[in-house]
Amino acid sequence: MSSWIPTKYKTRNWAEYNFSLKMRGSLSIWFDAGMTWEAVPSGRRGRQQAYSDAAIQACLTLKVLFGLPLRQTAGFVESLLKLAGLNWSVPDFSTLCRRQRTLSVAIPYKGSTGPLHLLIDSTGIKAEGEGEWNARKHGGPKRRLWRKIHIGIDEQTLEIRAVEVTNSSIGDAPMLPDLLNQIPADQELGSVTADGAYDTRKCYDAIAARNAHAVIPPRKNAKLWKHDTPGARARNEAVRASKYLGSALWRQVTGYHRRSRVETKMHCVKLLGQRLSARDFDRQVAEIQIRAAILNGFTALGIPKTEAVG
Repeated sequence: MSSWIPTKYKTRNWAEYNFSLKMRGSLSIWFDAGMTWEAVPSGRRGRQQAYSDAAIQACLTLKVLFGLPLRQTAGFVESLLKLAGLNWSVPDFSTLCRRQRTLSVAIPYKGSTGPLHLLIDSTGIKAEGEGEWNARKHGGPKRRLWRKIHIGIDEQTLEIRAVEVTNSSIGDAPMLPDLLNQIPADQELGSVTADGAYDTRKCYDAIAARNAHAVIPPRKNAKLWKHDTPGARARNEAVRASKYLGSALWRQVTGYHRRSRVETKMHCVKLLGQRLSARDFDRQVAEIQIRAAILNGFTALGIPKTEAVG
């Protein structure tokens, strides 16, 4: 019996991908001299904002990207403006902190051609408290707070199309409808792929409401649902197919292995920091959204195109 030989892959656009990796270190992709820096008057009574949302997001992007505190971020942006020859004022640390709480973060994306195939996953990220080593060494009750990140990415472009941040007590399945609501109603959904934690009626009904195909592995002891709804019929078909083909073959036929791409993207989110620097929940949400915008900016520069060669 011959041993298994792993498949080899080759990158076909190495020159373009190598250039995109170099451009990720360029400050020009995060700081544009032609951007609207000052806020447009709102026309309402009261004190007007001095800086636009784009200016605040640019400053906070540099903060997250380089892991800087707010005061150092203000100094870093001021030095960039001087090097660029721009006579713009710089928001101080208190302005950045205040505006981060209500900032409407713009997450850019190009989108894919044809129906959108969405990959869903979630993970936890530390917000407050000592690390595991410190807790084991000193013992005793430690205040340790975690947040949960839920994201959905485009299978083709690997761009983050939906992101939600919740408390650690919130499960995975209840957030899937909220992630789907972030996809425009006129965007055609081809499929939604998620792990077994999303094997619930609410998830299947939400996916069926968008006329999409659900790729969710049924539980080992899964039983057929009795209610005759589009979501129940789709789930019953998955249960029958999984029992007939077997779990391994069902995953291969349905392309469930593609979900590994969203796990890789979640790893990239944590590469920007293993914990959140903001202490307030609303600011933590903005920080995660800025991470998503950064990763989409990296993806827009170029991704590798690989092919199996043997």
